[in-house]
Amino acid sequence: MEQDPQTPNTKATSGASGHETSGHGASGHGYSGRKDEHLKRLRRVEGQIRGLQRMVSEDEYCIDILTQVSAATKALQSFALSLLEEHLGHCVANAVEKGGPEAEEKVKEASQAIARLVRS
Repeated sequence: MEQDPQTPNTKATSGASGHETSGHGASGHGYSGRKDEHLKRLRRVEGQIRGLQRMVSEDEYCIDILTQVSAATKALQSFALSLLEEHLGHCVANAVEKGGPEAEEKVKEASQAIARLVRS
């Protein structure tokens, strides 16, 4: 079966982040196996943020709000570390196994992501 020249090749596309997805689809990322768990964690953080908005609108005590900010921040950091661990174990490990410039790029990306997390 010949592909229509007007139909884009879906083997390698660029996602919203500008990174190539290499045609992996929904299961191509290290976090895919735990997607439901991650979404649940993010919904919990979203609820914490809504709680912060409510606290501010109801003129709650500053220290109580700051305590909740700290909890939401820790929850996001925990999520980020989990995602980073999965990225290292899947995306970076696969690229290193294949070798070449992609491996160097994935290691560099991971290093930059770690630096951003440490600064935040």
